[in-house]
Amino acid sequence: MSSTSLSSPAIGTFTPEAFAAHLAAQPAHAPAWWLERKRAAHAQFVALPMPGPTDEGWRFSSRETLTLAGFAPATAASATSAAAPALLTVAEAAAALTFCDGRLVSRQALPAELSARGVVVGTLQEALRSHPDLLRGHFLSQPQKLGSEKFAALHAAFVNDGAFILVPKGVEVRDPIVVTHASSGAGTAVFPHTLVILEEQARAIVVDAFLSPEASTPAGPRAGAFACGANDLYAGHGAQLTYVAAQRWSLDTLSFQLNSTVVRRDARVQSLNLHLGGRQARHESLSQLQAPGAFSEMLAVTVAADTQEFDQRTLQIHQAPHTKSDLLYKNALLDRARTTFSGLIVVDPDAQKTDAYQSNRNLMLSDDAEANSLPGLEIQANDVRCTHGATSSRIDPQQLFYLEARGIAPTKARELLVFGFFEEVLNRLEHEGLHESLLQLIATRFH
Repeated sequence: MSSTSLSSPAIGTFTPEAFAAHLAAQPAHAPAWWLERKRAAHAQFVALPMPGPTDEGWRFSSRETLTLAGFAPATAASATSAAAPALLTVAEAAAALTFCDGRLVSRQALPAELSARGVVVGTLQEALRSHPDLLRGHFLSQPQKLGSEKFAALHAAFVNDGAFILVPKGVEVRDPIVVTHASSGAGTAVFPHTLVILEEQARAIVVDAFLSPEASTPAGPRAGAFACGANDLYAGHGAQLTYVAAQRWSLDTLSFQLNSTVVRRDARVQSLNLHLGGRQARHESLSQLQAPGAFSEMLAVTVAADTQEFDQRTLQIHQAPHTKSDLLYKNALLDRARTTFSGLIVVDPDAQKTDAYQSNRNLMLSDDAEANSLPGLEIQANDVRCTHGATSSRIDPQQLFYLEARGIAPTKARELLVFGFFEEVLNRLEHEGLHESLLQLIATRFH
């Protein structure tokens, strides 16, 4: 491969030389398989092209603004010197980890009784020593299928550390486990990762929070940070996992978040994603229901304002009979913001008695905003119930008039109606403290 191609926009500053430096900085305890996966991932990243005009997985996306130039992986010095404030206020958290630029900067330890029962809330680097087989079996174990394979390979090549959460068989962690991923700012490339493993009949609530400071320079492709994150969620037989992710990257950040969920027999996973930040943010969510009785609930709330672009791609795969999935994504669009939702339900031939639902609803608060919706079905079984749909609507003028007639200012009235629009999603979250924290965070986008 020529030097010209190696310095092309397709790889930006993530060159073989930069990767060699990253590999050399890996700790001495890193096993051979960890290093080999990284080498294979970087080779795949270099080989894959950037998204092109004929890529169906990027339909309606702004591909011309995807640039990897000007970003560099953060150094250890930036991580230790940067502040990583809390994004969500969660009372009585069971444990907490805070990462800045991919390195652990603070932690709140588990209660002794949970540690004694085998619960682990640690880092990927710690798991390489303490739980290498579990890490090897679950870390990035599901291939990406929604269009961002190149960026998934980049993440696998450059991820440095992240959260490792293990809840053993039959153990319940009642209070949330909170993980914060922060970026120190402009020009920084971060690769946040969270791995959650719930064994049989285990229960837990896990919260991921993503944030970065606003740049002091005008927004542009090179002014903000680059975030390329991923997670792995595994719910063993009969397990129950509630996963909440709140993203408030700076408004000049280019963001990718690639989520993968595996649900086993009679297990239940509820995931709720709140999207607020980024100039261009792509979120891909893959949920695989692999055994009878599995249930996956996929929820998302997005506030898109200014010239933000949010790209949401989902895939619900039913691989066994008697499984259920329920997806509800709601977007509120202001100013000249754009959203794209593309969701697909796939039912395998043996997945009889599947019950799958998918809905994308958009609330248009501006004549200049744009919402694109592409729901789809791919059914290979004959005894199923699958429905999907998408709507775009505006605020009801009568509702707005009702509030204004009672002395509520027009701006506040619109805000209240947006909150009402989101409540259908947020009310599904049983933890009252998290519900309230998400409401407070959403309010920051209106003030």
